[in-house]
Amino acid sequence: MKKNQRSYFILSLITLALIITSCLPGGGNYSPIEPAGFFSGIWHGWIAPFSLILGLFNKDITIYESFNTGWWYDFGFYMSVIAGFGSLRLLRKKSD
Repeated sequence: MKKNQRSYFILSLITLALIITSCLPGGGNYSPIEPAGFFSGIWHGWIAPFSLILGLFNKDITIYESFNTGWWYDFGFYMSVIAGFGSLRLLRKKSD
């Protein structure tokens, strides 16, 4: 296995482990008494694509937590979505 392939494989395993063990939005981890905050918004924004795919198979999983703190959760969520999808551009090779 080449070094580049090994790096992608390890990164994939780490990502999969984080997704499996993480707090997905809509999974019942939050309530009106204990809503999701800013850092939860960052995490939920970062894993939004995975939440979307998993939500197709489990109706309890959503990409956005409805029990949240409001503006701060939204700020973290959108900041993470924009930064996360923008950083994917850095992984592409430039064609010269």
